[in-house]
Amino acid sequence: MRLKSIKDLEKRRKDAIKAKEKVRNTVLVCCGTGCLAGGSAAVAEEFRKKLSERGIDMDVELRVKTTGCHGFCERGPIVTFVPSGILYQKVKPKHVDEIIEKTIIGGDVIRKLVYRDPTDKKKYVEQYSEIPFYKHQTRIALRNIGQLDPASLDDYLARDGFKGLAKALSMKPGEIVDEVERSGLRGRGGGGFPTARKWRSAIEAVGGKKYIICNGDEGDPGAFMDRSIMEGDPFDVLEGMMIGAYAIGSDEGYIYVRQEYPLAVKHLRKAIDACREAGLLGENILGSGLNFDITIARGGGAFVCGESSALMMSVAGKVGEPRAKYIHSTERGLYDLPTVLNNVETWVDIPIIIEKGGDWLAQYGNEKSKGTKAFALVGRVNNTGLVEVPMGITLRELIFNIGGGIQKGRRFKGVQTGGPSGGCIPAELLDLPVDFDHLTEQGSMMGSGGMIVMDERTCMVDIARYFLNFLLEESCGKCVPCREGLKQLKILYDRIVEGFGTMEDLERIEWLSGDVQIGSLCALGKSAPNPVLSTIRFFRDEYEEHIHDKRCRTGVCKALTKLVIEDTCIGCGKCIPVCPTDAIAGELKKLHVLDREKCIVCGSCVEICPVDCIKPEPAKVAEEVPS
Repeated sequence: MRLKSIKDLEKRRKDAIKAKEKVRNTVLVCCGTGCLAGGSAAVAEEFRKKLSERGIDMDVELRVKTTGCHGFCERGPIVTFVPSGILYQKVKPKHVDEIIEKTIIGGDVIRKLVYRDPTDKKKYVEQYSEIPFYKHQTRIALRNIGQLDPASLDDYLARDGFKGLAKALSMKPGEIVDEVERSGLRGRGGGGFPTARKWRSAIEAVGGKKYIICNGDEGDPGAFMDRSIMEGDPFDVLEGMMIGAYAIGSDEGYIYVRQEYPLAVKHLRKAIDACREAGLLGENILGSGLNFDITIARGGGAFVCGESSALMMSVAGKVGEPRAKYIHSTERGLYDLPTVLNNVETWVDIPIIIEKGGDWLAQYGNEKSKGTKAFALVGRVNNTGLVEVPMGITLRELIFNIGGGIQKGRRFKGVQTGGPSGGCIPAELLDLPVDFDHLTEQGSMMGSGGMIVMDERTCMVDIARYFLNFLLEESCGKCVPCREGLKQLKILYDRIVEGFGTMEDLERIEWLSGDVQIGSLCALGKSAPNPVLSTIRFFRDEYEEHIHDKRCRTGVCKALTKLVIEDTCIGCGKCIPVCPTDAIAGELKKLHVLDREKCIVCGSCVEICPVDCIKPEPAKVAEEVPS
């Protein structure tokens, strides 16, 4: 049915809510990318099959719903139950019969499937809302993910979908921008530019046609916030763009999605088709006179295309290279016409800001960083996954309260924020507020929201080298400081990790990093030295150890490492079969021996050892510096 007015929209919403309330119980099966990889689609199908065999009415008694990512990716496949609030983790098809018999019919909880506290294995938590990972979050951008079917327009309407659009269409464009300004919303894609200011610039720009773009490229290693939103809540993205289009006077929009995000593209296409069919996209939307449609543009996976001007070049079918920053996209963006580009998370904040008012969002966060921010919390932390917290929360709260602390009780060493262009924050700054300004002050950045936690086994020299190499490979090569500067930095790092580094090399790294920052054309080059300079600033002793002592204390840099099995070995034998060179020998319950001549320092034995008794010690390397 085509919706011709706001009245039609509200009628369909009431029908959707009524149909939802008709169902007594719902089983929510996470079918985000992570859980799908773990077999959640088979779990959902098994539920439907077994319930049908038992003659259970799935329109009234129990509905099985596939949702987007619940966020607790490491524990997937995730299954939750409404209204009981029980959460089961690592669910397999073989568990379905038992779940139906004991939980759905019998009302009992299956202890082996509920969450267990990693720091207290005797502590079980049955309720979704009481699991620390969820309990300490404030979900706004992620409010719908895991709760609705991403392919269902009615499901979205039943959760107040398009209420923001309906309200916006009764407002003047300037009033919409005023509300966004009151909210204090800053771009969630990394730069933190005030959203309202960007929109106002586009409104005032001369150029006739104007464009709206959603940046769904998200190229940071380990980041998947935007991906999860596009997969799990695509209608929200579209609604935000519609409101933005009405505010600036645009009739055409694009969503730029990475080629590696096929599920996001699938769900966005379904949502766009459903909106067109319902009259929420196209001509005269809801009888308001707004004409607006959206096209999906596929990116080829180039990291540099996350930069706004390079992205617009790619959308236009040209090579994705950045332009000089004095050319503002709001004046000359896509096809040299005024363009507003925001990332996925920014767009999904717009509908709820208009629905509830800017002051509502501004109550979260702190003075200069309002609202909440979604993060991909990954690395050496117990609870990895997708989280959303108020701006200003400390790193300690995020990593230890929500993340559950460091794996195996090891010592926290640092956290990389802001993706490959961000910096590494050390343990002494654990109480640093997470917001745009405090992170920047410490040589890091918010970025799109990637957060990689590191423990005592992480080599900070190698971490900087890894991100440097990533950015070198992803540089478009247009400007010399980035193209050649990063290459020279990589050569200097290779010398250090191979045992040939000097203190003069460390000085060269520092001054060359400054030149790259000053001379590069776009944010990729300007921020590329962040991991370099931040690790030198906070972990300089490790650099000096690599240079003076020819030693990598963590055993990561192979040329500077020889492994030894300490006398705390319990003789469990787990290290023997994983060694690819048969370098370890020993009897059960007796001290094992490692043959250094055979050992290639692959680290397999270190990873599997349950008592951390395999440690690095200084290795002898060449004394002469190669030419």
